[in-house]
Order: sequence, then C-alpha cells, then structure tokens
Amino acid sequence: MTAHTDTHPVVTAVTRRLVERSTKTRTAYLDKITAAANEGPARTALGCANLAHGFAACGPADKLALSGEVTPNLAIVSSYNDMLSAHQPLEDYPARIKKAVAEAGGVAQFAGGVPAMCDGITQGRAGMELSLFSRDVIAMATAVALSHDMFDGALMLGVCDKIVPGLLIGALSFGHLPVAFVPAGPMPSGLSNKDKAQVRQQFAEGLVGRRELLQAESAAYHSPGTCTFYGTANSNQMLMEVMGLHLAGASFEPPGTPVREALTAEVGRRVLGHTALGDSYTPLGKQIDERAVVNAVVALLATGGSSNHTLHLVAIARAAGIELSWDDFAALSEVVPLLTRMYPNGTADVNQFHEAGGMAHLIGSLLDAGLLHEDVHTVMGGGLSHYRRTPRLDDGALSWIDTPTKSGDEKVLRGTDDPFAPDGGLRMLEGNLGRAVIKVSAVDPERHVVAAPARVFDGQAALQKAFADGELTGDFVAVVRFQGPRANGMPELHKLTPQLSVLQDRGQKVALVTDGRMSGASGKVPAAIHVSPEAAAGGPLALLRDGDPVRLDATQGTLEVLADLSGREAARPGEDSSSGTGRELFTALREAVGPAEAGAGIF
Repeated sequence: MTAHTDTHPVVTAVTRRLVERSTKTRTAYLDKITAAANEGPARTALGCANLAHGFAACGPADKLALSGEVTPNLAIVSSYNDMLSAHQPLEDYPARIKKAVAEAGGVAQFAGGVPAMCDGITQGRAGMELSLFSRDVIAMATAVALSHDMFDGALMLGVCDKIVPGLLIGALSFGHLPVAFVPAGPMPSGLSNKDKAQVRQQFAEGLVGRRELLQAESAAYHSPGTCTFYGTANSNQMLMEVMGLHLAGASFEPPGTPVREALTAEVGRRVLGHTALGDSYTPLGKQIDERAVVNAVVALLATGGSSNHTLHLVAIARAAGIELSWDDFAALSEVVPLLTRMYPNGTADVNQFHEAGGMAHLIGSLLDAGLLHEDVHTVMGGGLSHYRRTPRLDDGALSWIDTPTKSGDEKVLRGTDDPFAPDGGLRMLEGNLGRAVIKVSAVDPERHVVAAPARVFDGQAALQKAFADGELTGDFVAVVRFQGPRANGMPELHKLTPQLSVLQDRGQKVALVTDGRMSGASGKVPAAIHVSPEAAAGGPLALLRDGDPVRLDATQGTLEVLADLSGREAARPGEDSSSGTGRELFTALREAVGPAEAGAGIF
C-alpha cells in the first residue's frame, strides 16, 4: 500500500457540495437507520409464534441458535435463474454460503428471490418497456425479503443491468444492516465484440442472413457467466467493488474457479463479522455515504462505463438520502481521465481488462492521483487501499497480494500519467431541447458536433422501417421521442445502433436525440440520451418536426433546436404501450415515475 495522497480539489469540492445539498435528506435517512439499529436484533422482539414460523424449516442446531440473542443470522437474497447466463452460476451459492457461515458460528437463510430480466433478450421487444421499472420492483422484492425481522446482515446475489441497482436500493431501506454483494464473474471470451458488431452491421445492410447473425451472436454469448463487453452488467460489478461492497478482486474472477469459490465463502464470513453483534459493526447505510457515491461516479467515468448509471447512481444515492445530480457527473468528468479501453470504447473485453491488472490496478491508479476517497468503509474491513490487492489461494487459504504497478496491457488499461483521454467520456448537454447525457468515449472527436435537419420518429420501429425503405439520406439528427419513463418505461434503443452505424460509415453525419435510453453497449454514433423533460411530460421534443435544424455539440455541452417552436401543438405518442406482455400491470408505475434526472424511479 502506498502513502496517502491528497484528494483532488475538484473531487473534494464536488463531495462538499454533495454533503451540503444533502444535509436534510441524509440526516433524515441516518436518523431512520440509527433508530432501527438501536432496537437490537429484531427477531428477539418477535412473538414466539412469529419466531417459530421464521425458523420452522431450519435444522435443530440453527433453531437453537436463532432462539437466543447472540448468534447472527444472515439473509441471502438472490436473482438466480438459469435463463440468464450471468445469474446461472448463482444456483449453488446459497448452499456454499450457508456452510461457510455455519462454520464461522452464524446462520444464513435464503430470504427471498427477486426477478431478473435480460435486456439482451428483450431488446426491441415489448418486454423492454418493463426493464427499467424492474429495478424498482427488485428493490421492493428485496424489501419484502428483509421485512421479516429475522436478520442481522444480508448478502445480495445479482449481476446484471437493473438487478444490482434494485438490490442495493432495496437493501438501503434496511441500511442498519451490513450488506455485501456476491458476483458470479464473466463467461470466457468468445467471438470478439468487434467481429460481432461487424456481423450486426452486415445483417442490417442485408449482406448476411439470420442464420449467420445467430451463429455470430451464439459465438459471442456462449456459456454461463456475464457477457464480456463492458456494458451495464459489468459496470455494475466495477461499481460494487469501488464502493467497497465486493471483496477485493471479486468482480471479474471467472465462474467456477477455486478463487471464485473461496471468495463466495469468504464474503459470508466477512458480513458475519460486521453485524451489530460483533466488534466491527459496519451498517450499509453509513458505508454508502457521499464519499462512496463520488467514488462510484469517478470510477464510472474512468472506465467509460454504462450511461445507464447516470440514472441508477442517482437513484441509489437518493435511497441513501444523498442528492446526486448530473451536474456532479459533469464536474467530475472534466478531471477524471479515461483509463480503460473495453468494448464499446475499445476492442478488449472484461477478461482482458482483468488479466491486465483489472480493478486493483484501476483503483490503485485513481487513489494515487487523489481521484478516489480512500477513507471509506468496505466489506474488507478497512479503507479502499485494500482494493489495490489481488486475491489468490495459498494451500487452499484465501489471501490478497500486491498488484504490479505497471499495466499488463497498456492497450486495455493505463495509469493516470498516460490515459487514453484526459476526461471521463460522459458529458452533460443542455439547451432549449432540455438536458441530456452523451457518452463520447467511443465517438470519434470529429463527430462530437452534429448540426443537421431533424428526422422525427415516435418509436424505434419507425426509424428502422425508414432505414429499410432507403429514406434516411443525407445528414440528419434522428429524434426518437416518447421513449421516456412516463411514456413507455424508457426502453433501451440499442437496436438502432447497427442502422445508424451503417449510415455513418457511408459518410453521412448522423446523431441520435432521444428521451429513451441506449444500452451500456452504445458506441460510435453520437447520442444525446435521457433527454429531460421527456416528450410525454411536456418536453420540447414533442414540438419538433421533420426538418427543424438541430445542433448537438458535445464539445460545448449544448443541445439545441435552431427554430422557433412557440405556438406549435405538442405531438402525441404514435404507439400504444398500455397493454400486452404484462405492460398493463405497470400502469401505476408509469404514472408515478420521476424524471430521468432524478433517477427515473417511482420512490
């Protein structure tokens, strides 16, 4: 471990503003979890019938232990299902965790499962309109799992897009408990992301058929484990580690290895030692403070991570009483350099990142530059310097060793003295069309400014049809509106990437402006996303017409229409998202959801 480095002045200033802005809400949150902690192990206050129900299925030893007041009991909440490759390895985790916790003198119970849908499957389908709302459903399901007053700590088993944010938001409602996240790791590298993207473009142009496309996709997504590109799922894993909620080095260790199995057992023991019944009480609600939130934003920027986290991190912070804003992302992005090249902002995948030094090298570099707060609480039992180290097994015993200070592959991972770019790749846009987010880490600098006539669509299917019909000629800004959370649940529009990429490769200047989302895998086409206010909530996008001159300027941070929109009647959605594929069950959520800038949540 290296000596302490002074925190960068911008990181300090953003953190201070965040503390000041959040004083009222954070104080209220901390008062709530302090009151809950002061009640002691909640199950001791249960009536005998209540407690008997709570351990009826346990073995005799666990029943005896839970009848007293000194044996900690951990909840296991899991998103396991065997349809999602990333979650399939979680099937046997509860048994492993229970065994390790029992050996350490505690009890662990499987408290509940949460839904886990896959954006990769629902892309372009009606089910995608449930995706963002599934985050808040998962948060509620997590709360249900922890609501029985039986637990002294919790382990969250989840990996992908909305699942990890949902689990964390739900767990923060029980912030008096110590909590850790238990990842599964990425699948082995298959067909490269670059080759996969090329086949997708060829399919969009009609150069290959469905059979060839399916072969390529199956070669890329081919086994248990997380998809290997650096999208939202792998951004989740990175964030949980830099926030101290994973064991050091756990994020990208592959499934099924002895080290992975040792980490899974160890995390249960660590949380057991952090309950209020021990000497190292570390409640989640105090661990996730303003410093931890700023660390998360910094690491997201330094890795060119998923733009979806401009929603999720805002919602997570609010669950802890912290008022994170897009302006905080913008301020930090100006001083946080880009240290990784992973697809879509490079050709490497997360396995190559891990092999080059991975999270230990990344965190060490950011700490040395003063860009991360070291003095945070972590599941490792100390500050963030513990995360400079890499796990290994010595005669079956898990330990952590120092990581080489030099990257193993500077085409994938670098230090702050020689970054890939001087800023973090996520920028905020603002103008008379509203506020938006743009991810520029994968966009060529000459495409950071696009000024062209608008082509307006009320859904991605209409744009895809216009492409297929050969109507998208010349330079244009594709405006895809009524895709915000209130309109239809804010689906990802990743299916538009191949078509727009084809047009861009033909020499046309194109850009996307939308109140919807792009995937964590959004790439080389400039895209102003999460436009707020959305069209369905009275935003200016509802007033745009074909031919209106639109200027997207990622250099100056502006998003403008160069026309007078006054006096125009607002358009109405051209597609019905009120029913089908379960969407009718989410009507109340669409009516209650907040704006993208506030995290697009219902709480």
